[in-house]
Amino acid sequence: MKSIRQILNNKGRTVWSISPNASVYSCIELMSEKGIGALAVTDNDRLVGIISERDYARKVILKGKASKQTPVSEVMTTGVVTAAESMSVEDAMALMTEQRIRHLPIVETGRLTGMISIGDLVKARLQNQQLMIEHLESYITQ
Repeated sequence: MKSIRQILNNKGRTVWSISPNASVYSCIELMSEKGIGALAVTDNDRLVGIISERDYARKVILKGKASKQTPVSEVMTTGVVTAAESMSVEDAMALMTEQRIRHLPIVETGRLTGMISIGDLVKARLQNQQLMIEHLESYITQ
């Protein structure tokens, strides 16, 4: 069973983050530049929230707020669900499904060490299934 640690070791541990005092506009600009759908919100290297494109659509656009004048702290999600690197892919998928989230910050000893998406987990599951199929085919043809 693959762990979150293995996914992070393969995909990389870079976590893009933004300050809660930054404007939502700069947040969306950074997400667009990096080709990502969510940013960790950090204050003095401490995870204080997460902001996603969904937060932007629902809490800024639909509420008629101005992106350049609205601080990230006003629309970010607080009480962030996190996971440890030792968590299995299956457990992380279950957690994300249960919590209805698409991005999961990974925290080890109070430090943000990575971020995974539901897409990362689906990719890992598909790779695992393909490997199992190849092993079974090899076993059958021997």
